[in-house]
Amino acid sequence: MEAKRGRLTVYLGAAPGVGKTFAMLDEARRRASRGTDVVIGYVETHDRPKTQSQIEGLEVLPRKRVGYRGGTFTELDLDAVLARKPQVVCVDELAHTNVPGSRHLKRAQDIEELRAAGIDVITTVNIQHLESLNDEVERITGVRQRETVPDEVVRTADQINLVDMAPDALRRRMAHGNIYRAEKIDASLTSFFRVGNLTALRELALLWLADRVDDALGDYRRAQGIRSPWPTKERIVVAVTGGPESETLLRRGARLAQRAAGSELLAVHVLTADGLQAPEAASLARLQELTRSLDGTFHSVVGEDAAEAIVDFAVGSNATMIVVGVSRHGRLRRLLAGTTGDRIAAAAGSIDVHLVTHEQTPRTVRRRMSMSPLSPRRQALGWAMAVAVPLLLAWWLNRTAQTAGATDQLPLASLLLLATTVLVALVGGRWPAVVAAMFGFINLNWWFTPPVRRLTIAEPRNLLALVVFVLVAVAVATVVDGASRRTEEAVRARAEAATLGALSRSVLTGQDTADAIVERARETFGQRSVVLLRRTASGWVRLAGAGIGYADTPDQGDNQVAVDGDHVMVLIGDPLRAADQRVLEAFAVQTSLVLEYRRLREHADRTVALERAEATSTALLRAVSHDLRTPLATVRTAVDGLRSGVLDDADREVLASSAATSAEQLEHLIDNLLDLSRVQAGLVHPVLRPVSLEECVPLALAGFSAEEVSNDVAEDVPLVRTDPGLLERVVANLVSNAVRASAGVAPVRVLANVRREEVEILVVDRGPGVPEEQREQMFEPFQRLDDSSPGGLGLGLAVARGLAEAIGGRLSAEDTPGGGLTMVVAVPRAGVAPGAASGSMQAGSSEGER
Repeated sequence: MEAKRGRLTVYLGAAPGVGKTFAMLDEARRRASRGTDVVIGYVETHDRPKTQSQIEGLEVLPRKRVGYRGGTFTELDLDAVLARKPQVVCVDELAHTNVPGSRHLKRAQDIEELRAAGIDVITTVNIQHLESLNDEVERITGVRQRETVPDEVVRTADQINLVDMAPDALRRRMAHGNIYRAEKIDASLTSFFRVGNLTALRELALLWLADRVDDALGDYRRAQGIRSPWPTKERIVVAVTGGPESETLLRRGARLAQRAAGSELLAVHVLTADGLQAPEAASLARLQELTRSLDGTFHSVVGEDAAEAIVDFAVGSNATMIVVGVSRHGRLRRLLAGTTGDRIAAAAGSIDVHLVTHEQTPRTVRRRMSMSPLSPRRQALGWAMAVAVPLLLAWWLNRTAQTAGATDQLPLASLLLLATTVLVALVGGRWPAVVAAMFGFINLNWWFTPPVRRLTIAEPRNLLALVVFVLVAVAVATVVDGASRRTEEAVRARAEAATLGALSRSVLTGQDTADAIVERARETFGQRSVVLLRRTASGWVRLAGAGIGYADTPDQGDNQVAVDGDHVMVLIGDPLRAADQRVLEAFAVQTSLVLEYRRLREHADRTVALERAEATSTALLRAVSHDLRTPLATVRTAVDGLRSGVLDDADREVLASSAATSAEQLEHLIDNLLDLSRVQAGLVHPVLRPVSLEECVPLALAGFSAEEVSNDVAEDVPLVRTDPGLLERVVANLVSNAVRASAGVAPVRVLANVRREEVEILVVDRGPGVPEEQREQMFEPFQRLDDSSPGGLGLGLAVARGLAEAIGGRLSAEDTPGGGLTMVVAVPRAGVAPGAASGSMQAGSSEGER
């Protein structure tokens, strides 16, 4: 008899430090309290007191010591666990790679051997260590995980428990020293443990686990024989035939799938059992490649009926929507045999069916004036009734008359055929009713007017009856058709009124543009293109257009309307009716309003710009009157004292030092003013080249003491592409502000974080920080917020952001966990194009490895 395998329980962490080891030990303690034989095979506490306290009271097996390259390492003692043979063993870090010389290469193989021996295993792993997510994690965090475990190992676990924590809460744990040692906290918080990284890892964990839960749900539905879908997430099934429209359907399905995170795209092709009309193999190969490029899967199924096979596949896949194209067959075949889309919609049940039009859809071109207000289906039914019903009715009356021995059936036949004509008019309109009346006339003459079965009339009164019958039938058909047309016109008028009302509201509220109006006009009137032209001295200029095939002059259009003396709206497409012309003129009026609003907005924008410039000038004058006058007054006082000649050497030294300090302060203020004016005028022309941060950062920190600023930029940071002089100014301004904000509380730290496409320079202070709602405001000129220190115009951050953008970088502000503000300067890496797929390790950091 085969030995029973041990169960595997995995605690999956959304990020390092969320508490997966703590949760594993908590479960071990609960099992031990219930009398289960539980031992600790291997647990890594990382010197965390709360984790170490969880081990107390549990049996801990000694670790195996392995020598390697002159050092001694400890690993799980597999033989000791097998000899002890407990019911449950806790083994931390599933993705761990064993030291060379161990029995197995990976700890996952150790755990597999324990399970084969019938021992239940509880283990832990972080989401970033799953093999399938390795590239995604590197793209998000910039860190390449060296230790990974195949997804299948975790997927086949008997139980997976997600250990999760909100990013802000996890960062607070980090700031309080509950995860890493104090010297690693700042570097970790500003690199791997940034809010964006943690949020992305959390979403990856939830989506990966959702797939696992979905697999379990599928197994349950199959085991219980449940046929109806249980839509736990969006699954889009695209029915492809291999024809030219299939690519359109796949792209449309992919757009639908992208609307919800975690959605799946499944393309299905039905191979009919008779093997007829099979698409070319090359066409199917192209569709398979396109499906893969859209992150979907391609499936081929065999079935007698395509619609039934597609619905069966969708139900089996627990799909939420089926995307199918409009039939390529002609109208007659669609009318007689139906379409695959109709049959799918009828059989889909609770699954949504999305019908997509495409270029291969047959189109019937009809003139507007000849279009009937009735639907094509009603017209076709009316024509069929006009021919068939009078014949069948006359045959039935004649047969009844012969059976009953009746001789004069003309009055009854006339009334019944007249009712038939009215019915045909109600169904098919005027002309089918006229045809029905003529067929009724012929049938009455043939079957019921003596001499019967001949197209002659013996008595004048019978001729009069037949003529009256035709006139009444035609009159009734005309009235019914006219009522239908009036109904259509009323509906159209209501739609036009609603269209103009919506257009007027959007224009009056300033929500519409000229492009939006011409697009709406094209859709409303069914035109191929609509363009708005403006007359200039050199000819016509296009202001806005929508559709295909624009007109460059009014003469090139099929319809046109004048907006004002200089603007014309030109339409290309079917001629418009008189009612449409009136609505088009209303569009022209709204377009003129839009143009007027545009002119007013431009005037308002210029006014706002002038007001902003005036405000800046006022602020500058106010600042100059105070902040520039103070150092000037100090310099003048010092110079007057030195010129007096009555001071001793010590006093002269103090005055000279005061004058030098004030002159340096004045120089700094003037430099900032000049830099700001150059940035605002667009006169900064950086010279970008590969630069090492060692060339810029030390120079930026040269004016600060070691007690004020700590340079913690690692030596192996890659080169950046920047202007070294401008980057130095940016860092110097940021450090100056940070030192002033810290006010001696703690040294300002300058760090570097290497990301995939850029290097981030971090200036971390422990000052009071800045509220989130004020962070953008502090980058504006002359904004000093709560900084009341003398000697500043509030230009440092404004100049820093302007210069950072000039060199192709970004400047932003983040909270420093535990208090303070972190300024982040992102500079492009040298030799790395945006979007490149080159992996990188974070300089001087190994966050996320465990």
